This record gives sequence, structure tokens and C-alpha cells, in this order.
Amino acid sequence: MRFWRYAAQRLAFLPVQLFIVSVIVFFLVRLLPGDPSYLLAGPFATVERVDEVRTRLGLNQPLHVQYVRYVRSIAAGELGTSWVTSRPVLADIAQRLPATMELVLLAVFFSVVIGIPLGVLTAVRKRGVADRIVFGYGLLAGALPDFWFALIVIFVFFYKLGWFPGPIGQLDLTVSMPRHVTGMYALDALLTADWPAFRSAVMHLVLPVVTLTAIYMPLVMKNTRSTMEDMLGSDFVTYARAAGLSRLMQLRYALRNSLPSVVTIIGILFWFLLGGAVLVETVFAWGGLGQYAVQSVVNSDYAPLQAFVLLTAVFTSVVFLLVDLAYFFLDPRIRS
Repeated sequence: MRFWRYAAQRLAFLPVQLFIVSVIVFFLVRLLPGDPSYLLAGPFATVERVDEVRTRLGLNQPLHVQYVRYVRSIAAGELGTSWVTSRPVLADIAQRLPATMELVLLAVFFSVVIGIPLGVLTAVRKRGVADRIVFGYGLLAGALPDFWFALIVIFVFFYKLGWFPGPIGQLDLTVSMPRHVTGMYALDALLTADWPAFRSAVMHLVLPVVTLTAIYMPLVMKNTRSTMEDMLGSDFVTYARAAGLSRLMQLRYALRNSLPSVVTIIGILFWFLLGGAVLVETVFAWGGLGQYAVQSVVNSDYAPLQAFVLLTAVFTSVVFLLVDLAYFFLDPRIRS
């Protein structure tokens, strides 16, 4: 019962957060340079033709009227229509979102699987060889732009060594798309036993996932390391050591008490990766949601851009909500 009350309190904040985000997104998008009416009317359009396009799009109305219309369309489940593709934004997002989620989920998975053990190792072997190497790597990864690292990875593993396919999307040009199940090509190919498509999808996933993992994994690693150091020096671990508990048990207790902090950084990692995937998707011509957002900015296409930022805000809010709920189980102080 206490859990459901806690979850209800957290859920009550979601509408407020989304309202604030919708206001910020709507007005910031309209500060972008360039008038979409001119872009749609064409370079040789007359003033009358531009005014006609502006009226058709509703851009001649006051901003508060446009905002009310925008909120009503969201409440009705409509995210508008792209002025460039003439397709409903919702359909475009449904087509592109699985590709982005495939990258983000795999990058988070490998960041957690690699980052937490490395963080524990460096905390235990403090000032050892492994600690110095990992510490140096963490500093280097924090200073590298992800798109630059992606270009280096492509140059080495595609151009020089030829181990992986080039940045041409999610599949080889000669391979057909697997039957749609989830929209994630590798998973769909696995579920439908389409092995040529599965092999091609996995090979195309390697370089972008390696790029995102290599750049963002140090967040998990460094957080785990610093938290474990604090825990290993705490009174309860000192008492456990004095009581004769094994080193493995001491590490187990220390890691368990480090988990709330680690879970928080994993939630932040989702947020970073959604932003970081924008440039990485562009470099690899991935065709995901990030590339869609970049094209929307270039074309001053308001509806897809607003939808992307709003969707990112919703996703991030849900992730942080799950982090808070995980805190409920991991931290007994919240339960009390």
C-alpha cells in the first residue's frame, strides 16, 4: 500500500512536468531562424503565395492561439503533419523510434554490464595498474565528442580493416528487411529466423553501439567507483571486516548500498544517450529518430521537432519515475 501511495505521488508530478516542457518546446521552436512559409512556397514565390502558405499553416495567428491549438491536437493524440514529408508525424515516429531504441538499449546494456564491474574493480584495486588505465580512459572518453569518435571508428574498422560494413544504415543494400514484429531489425530477424537479415543487422549495429558505449560507459564506471570507495571505507564495512566476514561478503554489502546511486546514473545515461544518438545516427545514416530531428531543424519543420523533444521529455520523465520507484525498493529510508 505504501508503495502505491509513493508511486501515485510521483505520477502526480508527470502532467506538470509535461506541461512545462510543452510550453518551453513550443516557444523555443518558434525562435528558430528561417520562416517555413518561404521554404514551402519555394524560392521564386510571390508575397501573396507566401501569405497564403502562412495562413494555411496557421502561422499568421497569435502565438497563444497557436499554442492552444497545439495542446488540443496533443490531447487528441495528434502530433501534427510534417510540412516536408506531408506524412503524420506520429507515423514517422512509429517508423523511426525502434531504430533509435535499439541503439540506446544496447548501449545502456553494455555500459552497465562493463561499467559496473570496472567501477568495482578500480575501487578495490585502488592505485593499481587497472585503476590507472581505467582512470585515464575515463578522462579521455569524457573529452571526446561522440561524432568524432564515430568517424575514427568508421575509418579504422570499415575503411582500413574492412571488418564491419560502412555507415549506410541498418542493413546491407542487398538484404531485405525482416518481417515487422517490433521494428528493431536485429530482434525481428531473430524472432522470424531470417538469418541473412540478422547477420547484416548485427554487423551494422556493432560500430554505432561501440561508439555510444565507449563514450558514455565511463559515466557508470566512475560513479560506481566513487560510490564503492565511500562504501568500502564506511563504518558498516569496517564492522563487517572486524566481524570476520569474507571479502566477497563485504563487497556484496558495499555494492548493494551503492546501487541507489548507480541506478540514478543509469537513468541519466538514458537521457544522455537520446541526445548523443542524434549525431551518431547522422554519422551512420541510421534513419532513426535523432536523424529525423536533425532534418526537422534544417527544414524548420515545426511539428516533427516539437514531437521529438516532447517524446524525449516523456521518455526521460518515465525513466526517472522508474528510477524513483527503484529507490523505493533499494533504499529503506524511503520506505520508512
